[in-house]
Amino acid sequence: MRWSVVMVFLGLNTLMFSQNKGTYTYAVKDSVKLEMDVYTPLDIKTNDSLPVVLWMHGGGFEGGQRDNPKTIQFMHYLTENGYIGISISYRLLLKDLGIGAGCDLPKTLKLNIFRQSAIDYLDAAKYVIGKKDELHIDPNRIIAGGSSAGAEGVLSAAYLKHFFVDDPTQYDEVKFAGVMALAGAVVDADYITKENAIPTVLFHGTDDNLVPFGKATHHYCSTDSLGHLILDGSQIIADKLHNLGTSYYFHQKLGGGHELAEIPFSQLDAVFNFFKRAIHHNEIIQTTITIPE
Repeated sequence: MRWSVVMVFLGLNTLMFSQNKGTYTYAVKDSVKLEMDVYTPLDIKTNDSLPVVLWMHGGGFEGGQRDNPKTIQFMHYLTENGYIGISISYRLLLKDLGIGAGCDLPKTLKLNIFRQSAIDYLDAAKYVIGKKDELHIDPNRIIAGGSSAGAEGVLSAAYLKHFFVDDPTQYDEVKFAGVMALAGAVVDADYITKENAIPTVLFHGTDDNLVPFGKATHHYCSTDSLGHLILDGSQIIADKLHNLGTSYYFHQKLGGGHELAEIPFSQLDAVFNFFKRAIHHNEIIQTTITIPE
């Protein structure tokens, strides 16, 4: 574990902020050291037990990094608002294959990549919970968050544990209080049930050509392609949560593309007000925001 006070400069208009950052190794898999950065408010007290956002970056399972500038900026937002922010690395299983997650990648490999990313995420969550006292986290208030490939990973971890994990009992102590998924999808929304449904934030563009907005094939691959895999996107997930009477915040942009996977800084106050009401105050809130073209 390494601790530091991090100072970051972002953009043309320079932003400067500082916070405590600790780096931990939560697993070693396939000779890859998987690390997480834990961002903590500078004024944290010894007995504090704070809510957490456990973040999984995007990058098509072949790129991206846990400490890119936008993620660090998001971590700062969290620490400024009474959260602990944790950004994880995970196995980028397509990095060395020379083939992306598109239509030439066989369906079986896509499913395995979804599976392994969910397992990495669950392992990170289990590690964090095991260090709850040292990290000052409240294990009952962990929000699973991710973007694009990371959103697929966290949605799979939160809702499809019994589909992807051979022995889900090993993660019995991992319970997420909420989900924040930016341009994500699941293999089968029927795995979202009254028993496992939790307050969920979804951002998605209706014309996303990579991750389907509704029910469609991943990357819109043709039925005769190797990578033909039906996914349920944010619209299907929101409809499922609506029917279950579970809280959700669904931000859809008409004509929007995969840029909705970007962290929505202008909407974060609304997002975390939703989580405050839905998680901390147990309110039922079902909100759909439609942005015109």
